[in-house]
Amino acid sequence: MKKKSEILVKFGDTVRYLRIQKGLSQEQLAHLSDVHRTYVGMIERAEKNVTLTSIQKIASGLGVSIIDLLK
Repeated sequence: MKKKSEILVKFGDTVRYLRIQKGLSQEQLAHLSDVHRTYVGMIERAEKNVTLTSIQKIASGLGVSIIDLLK
């Protein structure tokens, strides 16, 4: 089994933490971010190498800055 990239794991954990803090389901975040609902889960599980465009969409959906997602 392939080891997941540490940065993708940290990013996914941050997305999950902020999503839960905002009281959003994955589906709600996907809608707010204009991405597919399964994509949010894949990000949170570190299964996708996220593009800058997707990072911007997720940040917008969460109502945070891109910097907040990368801390």
